[in-house]
Amino acid sequence: MNNIFITLFAYFIDKYFGEFRFIKHPVIYIGELIGFFQKRYYKKDILHGVYLVLFMIFSLGFIAVLVQGFLSYLNTFFEILLSSLIASMFIAHRMLYDSVKEVLSSSDKRHSISMLVSRDTQDMGDSDVYKAAIETYAENLSDGVIAPMFYLLLFGLPGIILYKTVNTLDSMVGYRTPQYEKYGKASAHLDDILNYIPSRFTAVLIMLLARQTNLFAFYKDGVKHESPNAGHPITAMALVLGVKLGGNTSYNGEIKQKPYFGDGREIITKDDVRNALNFAKIKT
Repeated sequence: MNNIFITLFAYFIDKYFGEFRFIKHPVIYIGELIGFFQKRYYKKDILHGVYLVLFMIFSLGFIAVLVQGFLSYLNTFFEILLSSLIASMFIAHRMLYDSVKEVLSSSDKRHSISMLVSRDTQDMGDSDVYKAAIETYAENLSDGVIAPMFYLLLFGLPGIILYKTVNTLDSMVGYRTPQYEKYGKASAHLDDILNYIPSRFTAVLIMLLARQTNLFAFYKDGVKHESPNAGHPITAMALVLGVKLGGNTSYNGEIKQKPYFGDGREIITKDDVRNALNFAKIKT
């Protein structure tokens, strides 16, 4: 029961207060610990990538259990309050929402979107910028909001901290590059496993809150994405907005062939981004 209250309170703390800028974000510490290990034990093979994952899970797991154990000695009110405050720092809805919304008002949209995506942005038209904004918002609703809350609800503070540890591992080393193709494989696969249920739940939630009749219509296009998870919330958002997302995209000067998600308009507008940010209020 405590986990239910902690999950709800953590979400609303993040929603109304956002990042606590007066303290160093815990994900930065996680990233620094990953960097510490990598500087000393990096090798371009799968085994050392597994060592990295095990080192991070045991290290952060020990800290998380220690913190939860300490909080359990407090009375219930303070245990829930402090647990909620800590957990809120691992939920990123306010930051995600504000970052995507900023693209709309920015005088340099291409620069703003470059802070959120890894694709080439310098030659993007407005429609491409808005499409990228919607895609990153939909995908990160799962990674940054629903998945952390899912593991917080199931396993308390250790659940959300370990999830964000794996998610940070994937974001730092889970790339298909010569440097990380093998070393980051364990991190990438574990992140895929942990996001399997939350990504699909996020897609269903998008469809449900937008009052769509076929809650699983996203699956047909969602499975086309190279990621086993990212395509589902992206497709759900495309269907809700009545637009077509995805398509060929430029990375590092090379065009990458990507499928389309959804079957609506190809020209994306500011209003589509606004609707994505408030998809639960779309009138169908």
